[in-house]
Amino acid sequence: MFCDDVWQRTAELMRAIHEHPFITALGDGTLDPGRFGFYIAQDARYLEAFSKALATASARATDPGEAAFWARSAHTALAAERMLHAGYVEELGVEGFDASPTCLAYASYLQATALTAPYPVIAAAVLPCFWIYQDVGTALLARVGDTGGHPYGKWISTYADPGFAASVEQAKAIADRLAATAGPGLRAAMAQAYCRAAAYEWMFWDSAWHRETWPTQQWLSV
Repeated sequence: MFCDDVWQRTAELMRAIHEHPFITALGDGTLDPGRFGFYIAQDARYLEAFSKALATASARATDPGEAAFWARSAHTALAAERMLHAGYVEELGVEGFDASPTCLAYASYLQATALTAPYPVIAAAVLPCFWIYQDVGTALLARVGDTGGHPYGKWISTYADPGFAASVEQAKAIADRLAATAGPGLRAAMAQAYCRAAAYEWMFWDSAWHRETWPTQQWLSV
């Protein structure tokens, strides 16, 4: 199965994600609010692009059920998840950040893929944002247990929620179905898209840990 294959290919990367200091401190509740605030501000920007990529996937899907799933997911990315972000944005006062280099790169990659790649490649490219977040959220919940009183408990609970897990399984099933009928070249492109997006997931958390800035900003007035 396609999903089994790409999960195995990215096993070392997933280990690096779970062991990243941003993720471990997030689970421990010791993550500096400034770092988390930077992440939330960047993720709010990313979600706008992600929702557009999902909407494009819906428009390009050949199966009505899949089209409906991507459309619902696009709405969720803008509505439900941004409600979570809005609470943190207000609490931490993190409005006004420009998109970081990594945020812009990841968002641009997904939107370009959605507009130019074959539909199966789009399905593979958006899958890591579903699957990796669910895997991380579930692992953190298992470690934390009761999230009551945890400073980042709402974040953990959102991505460890059974309803979110169900949407992840549906996204995986779509990718597996599409890969099963894809030729070798298309399947390889799907795997490459999945691995690239998974790499961006690590980079996104790493950029938040370091509060990434534009190294050229000192020479620009914008």
